[in-house]
Amino acid sequence: MTEQIEKVRRALVGRVVSDKMQNTVTVLVERRVKHELYGKVITRSAKYHAHVEEGGAAAGDLVEIEECRPISKTKSWRVAKVLEKARVI
Repeated sequence: MTEQIEKVRRALVGRVVSDKMQNTVTVLVERRVKHELYGKVITRSAKYHAHVEEGGAAAGDLVEIEECRPISKTKSWRVAKVLEKARVI
């Protein structure tokens, strides 16, 4: 009974669409689902506010976010890692 049981946290992959707040980024997560009746594949999207340390992620980066305790009213996710940096043209 002394071993620590680690909680399994939900993880999502998305693109950073805004980094204008302090220590917070807005991440757009898109998923493709099949329509129940018609069978057409449609894209569903959701935006999440995620906590990030200074200089961790910028707009356009592909990031993995994981669920955590509520940090503020709208923020209960944190950036786990940056998968791909945005290409600057």
